[in-house]
Amino acid sequence: MTSQRPLAGQVALITGASRGIGLAIAHRLAALGGDLSLCARDGERLDAAARELPAKYGVRAIWGTCDVTQPGQPEAWVRRTIESLGHIAILVNNAGIGVFGPAHLASEADWDRQFDTNLKAAWQMSRAAAPHMIERRSGHIINISSLAGKNTFAGGGIYCATKWALQGLSGCMAEDLRGYGVRVSTVCPGSVNTEFTAHAGKAPENMLQAEDVAHVVAMLVTQSAQSFASEVHLRPTQKA
Repeated sequence: MTSQRPLAGQVALITGASRGIGLAIAHRLAALGGDLSLCARDGERLDAAARELPAKYGVRAIWGTCDVTQPGQPEAWVRRTIESLGHIAILVNNAGIGVFGPAHLASEADWDRQFDTNLKAAWQMSRAAAPHMIERRSGHIINISSLAGKNTFAGGGIYCATKWALQGLSGCMAEDLRGYGVRVSTVCPGSVNTEFTAHAGKAPENMLQAEDVAHVVAMLVTQSAQSFASEVHLRPTQKA
């Protein structure tokens, strides 16, 4: 391991890795020497995006289709990662969706889709990876949350609820796992200039970029072993 490639020999599993924040995190961690396990629902798009990573950064990588909301798929992907790459040092729960509008007008399907993707999937992936990390007495779980998990806004009722719940889950898991050398952190960005949702009236160049979130993730996983940042709030310097 060198200062230029501090993640050499470590494996990072990233969900929602076919685009936006997830893909930016994959590039950043690979640049630091980390091997990659990348999954997303859109396997075709992920294949096109991820194919260049091993050659570009000289790392090992596997990638494929995994719908983290479907029973058994998170556990299966964790098993495949360990079988193919040997271990999991870093888990980034990045998969997420948002359906916006007044909560009293939302459907039950809107509720289920968001909670299954934004909260339950993070729990299932973490539940599958945690025993492996406990056995290794090391690991880092990073949940990509949102400032919507700290603040409320009109039309964000269900989305905010999922992110507030993710904050609570993450904090409790951090306490459950810290004694085993496993760190749990959340990253809470404001609006990010990605395909996730429209940002009417906001200048893209003044918004956070996916690479900004990736930078924070890289910072978290390269901390000294005796400490961890449990929660990072990320805001653009310009509000408009």
